Amino acid sequence: MKRRSATLGLLLALCGLAMSGCGGPKLTPYDMKRAKEFMLSSLPPLLPDPSNRYGDDPRAAALGEKLFFDTGLSANSAVSCAICHQPDKAFQDGIPRAFGIDQTPRRTMPLAGAQWGDWYFWDGRKDSQWSQALEPMETPAEHGMTRDMVAREVVTRYRAEYEALFGPVPDTAGWPYFASPLLPGNPQQNWDTATPQVQDAINRVFANTGKAIAAFQRTLKPEESRVDRFFAARLAGQEPAEADRLTGDEIEGFKLFAGKARCDNCHSGPLFTDQFFHNTGVTLSDPEKPDYGRAFAVLFLKQDLFSCAGPYSDAQPLQCRELRFMSEDPAVFEGAFKTPGLRGVSRRAPYMHAGQIETLEEVVEHYVARPDPFATLPEVDGTVTPHGPHTEVPEISLTDEEKRQLVAFLKAL
Repeated sequence: MKRRSATLGLLLALCGLAMSGCGGPKLTPYDMKRAKEFMLSSLPPLLPDPSNRYGDDPRAAALGEKLFFDTGLSANSAVSCAICHQPDKAFQDGIPRAFGIDQTPRRTMPLAGAQWGDWYFWDGRKDSQWSQALEPMETPAEHGMTRDMVAREVVTRYRAEYEALFGPVPDTAGWPYFASPLLPGNPQQNWDTATPQVQDAINRVFANTGKAIAAFQRTLKPEESRVDRFFAARLAGQEPAEADRLTGDEIEGFKLFAGKARCDNCHSGPLFTDQFFHNTGVTLSDPEKPDYGRAFAVLFLKQDLFSCAGPYSDAQPLQCRELRFMSEDPAVFEGAFKTPGLRGVSRRAPYMHAGQIETLEEVVEHYVARPDPFATLPEVDGTVTPHGPHTEVPEISLTDEEKRQLVAFLKAL
């Protein structure tokens, strides 16, 4: 029996770890080495967030989960974080542009695995999950709250949980109503009437609200895919279970993904993203209001009160490495958006930062075509302005069969 098992293992190896027996596409040792790079088991340990000392506290995660699903943290009592980040849709919403109280300019990004990133939102204008969780709260098209409203709701309705984590609730008697430093008009005027001490108290509760939500989001882990299970079995010298087998097209699609099609230039690692920003020549979602992506975000980050280097961060200045060493030249990032991860991508149509492309087949066609993003915008004062630098997408040539195989692999994810 031992001799027969050894012979079977040798046959599998000699067959190049083929899809089925010695027939079908062969996976070379190089293919298997590349496959391991993309497996969920290769995801590095999650490091603590130095800017959020509560990030891995189960009590914070429990409070954060309540806040995440709480529609009371919205101006119309109908919007929560989960309205856009729906658990049954990979924590996104499946529509071209997110819709809270009103429509936003960009798609909802999925949350599972986001804790391994350094930048948040499509343009990376936030450098932590807790800071990212705050912005939608006082954005009119999303939750539509003001900063004092969020802080007051949290310390009133979650007082016990809040104090158990963050200490005594501040006195709210002198707090202004309908006040926010980011919203022009009455909210900003009301904010300016508050003393610096009151502003600090509101800001601190606001920041702690984000830190609790982030603690919950850090528990949302990516799911193992059929691709993970297939390659795990192969690497162990075993035959994958019937439900975990990859078809010939899916295997060839993987080879293209990590080879000729050069998808892994940006979609690398276990989360299928390099966590960086690229201009890929995607059509403008609104030519009248062009979205310049990362270009404006680098300016915003330096002034953000809730960044890693801000007064409400728990980090020491030297721990904010990404913020310290980021490029501050907006021209470098004009028209660039964050590389999205591809796990579960077939369930997340439409695609790109504003849902400009409807299907994976069209996404592949877009990258093969390499459209020039120097599409002209409407004239402003007689000047026609180009949008961003030339596309970063490398030149690739794929046959119709190869395109089909590449899509087959993407759907297997």
